[in-house]
Amino acid sequence: MNPYRFDIQTLERKARAVRRHIVRLNANSPAGGHTGADLSQVELLTALYFRVLNAAPDRLDDPQRDIYIQSKGHAVGCYYCVLAEAGFFPNDWLETYQHANSHLPGHPVRQKTPGIELNTGALGHGLPVAVGLALAAKKSNSPRRIFLITGDGELAEGSNWEAALAAAHYGLDNLVIINDKNNLQLAGPTREIMNTDPLADKWRAFGMEVSECDGNDMASVVAAIEGLQQNGKPNVIIANTTKGAGISFIQGRPEWHHRVPKGEEIALALEELKDE
Repeated sequence: MNPYRFDIQTLERKARAVRRHIVRLNANSPAGGHTGADLSQVELLTALYFRVLNAAPDRLDDPQRDIYIQSKGHAVGCYYCVLAEAGFFPNDWLETYQHANSHLPGHPVRQKTPGIELNTGALGHGLPVAVGLALAAKKSNSPRRIFLITGDGELAEGSNWEAALAAAHYGLDNLVIINDKNNLQLAGPTREIMNTDPLADKWRAFGMEVSECDGNDMASVVAAIEGLQQNGKPNVIIANTTKGAGISFIQGRPEWHHRVPKGEEIALALEELKDE
């Protein structure tokens, strides 16, 4: 069971706190960061760690725990901020993001950071591993579920679709794929670089149970996750998000894929993210 089970209003406050951490973490990084990608998935990860996942800092090796995989590994900044808020490591570690000898490198490394389940970075690797974990859980009659977040640009990698084919073949209804569909990637709009629309139709053609939500609206995210069916099909949630969501001068702007706030931008962003 999730140790928090926060209500929607509390989750929204927690999401603002996570966004404030993201601003400071990226601003303090000596090696840049992925601010836009971090911000688009805040509601998704906040809902998972503070309401949904059967996972906790004192049960890191629990064989019954749910597994979360950050397949879009470049958005690890958000992942770190959520893990810190959830008590997996001290908040002051966030000040060391990408510094020498830090526990928080630029992509997830499970050997360095408590709570990280899989090393990712090269796109298209998360889903194949998640399928293997879900299949192993099925074969051992484990109650655990496997969750992962993928980017929409990431879906140009063919390994995702091979994994989807296997997931449906084996009836892995303990697998939940959340697609952070923010419509932007490093070089511009996803539809111009490698269009994957109509995305829902593609997932369904591969045998998935598909739903959609507003991925930056907490109530919509929670309703989508808690409405999942275990009917013999893997679940896909297409979370329609905005890159850089929550900060007016960042959201929807592709240049913030690999930009960090500087100077007065830091204060402006934190002012927008004050608790109401």
